Amino acid sequence: MTLWNGSFPFYPGTNACFPFDTTRAAIVSIFLSMLATFIIILPGIRGRGRLFWFLRVMMGLFVGAVILTIQFTRDWETGWVTANTSYKSFSRALVNADIGLHIGLVGMNVTLVGNPVNQVNETINYNEHFAWSFDADYDHSYGEGLEKGLPSPILYVAEKFTMQSPCSVHRQYRISGRYASLTLWMAFCTWLISILLFSMPILLYGGYMLLLTAALMLFSLLFFFTARNTPKCPIQFGPASLKTDYGGSFWLTLVTGLLCLLLGLGIIILNSVQPEKLKLVFNLDKGKGEEEEGWDKSYLPAEPSSSAQDVLMVPLGELCEVTATQL
Repeated sequence: MTLWNGSFPFYPGTNACFPFDTTRAAIVSIFLSMLATFIIILPGIRGRGRLFWFLRVMMGLFVGAVILTIQFTRDWETGWVTANTSYKSFSRALVNADIGLHIGLVGMNVTLVGNPVNQVNETINYNEHFAWSFDADYDHSYGEGLEKGLPSPILYVAEKFTMQSPCSVHRQYRISGRYASLTLWMAFCTWLISILLFSMPILLYGGYMLLLTAALMLFSLLFFFTARNTPKCPIQFGPASLKTDYGGSFWLTLVTGLLCLLLGLGIIILNSVQPEKLKLVFNLDKGKGEEEEGWDKSYLPAEPSSSAQDVLMVPLGELCEVTATQL
């Protein structure tokens, strides 16, 4: 084939890579705005309770932001390899490039970055997404990549995850990602409930909700672990092999789940061993607690006094005699 104006005539131009994930940026911006709002009202809190209140806000926003963000990240499993490989079909041109595979809960990204970026009269900087969520058709996305004429390394990696591939990993990743995503949404709901219970304040049940949040996050890791440990076909680029390992989102989920587990256990233990210190952490003064306790008891039926019981236990005859003596 011949070149025309320094490019292949039957391939479209290179798609520009966006510098960051817009969904992740939106979530982080929302939580940072909430944090800025809480910092503005921080000087209005008096005493040493200001520090405890700020730490509670920081922990709550951090856990919520992590649970919501990792739903849309694409680095639960990542791998890179540098190799000399063919660039496109019907061409003998070889390029030296970094080939990356980034797997998330709802799909994967395949990246191709040249060393250097400008080779064979083209800019080699690709980042293609292939979705396998239940409302997406992975094979259709792969077919569109074939029609667009994507570089051969990207199509070679994406072909390993098609439904017709003998590797048979598409179904495992799709189902495990779906269940992991569902458990994370449940964890987000239990996190909201825990925040509500702590603000009421019902500390013990808030601790239980934190434990449930931690359990759901750890279960999401278990679901993804089942797909990660299925046998995979080797992804070879000559002598080099592309191997993947757990990515940043996986380890961030693990750390956040363990943090929720420790916080929930700490609240439950303090509530049973030293409830006064727990009230100090949540800025609950003793007077307010006694007032609420008295308010609750005011709605209970009054118990009969011991003096009234004694009077009722005195025989009627003796009561009459006592009365006559006093007269």
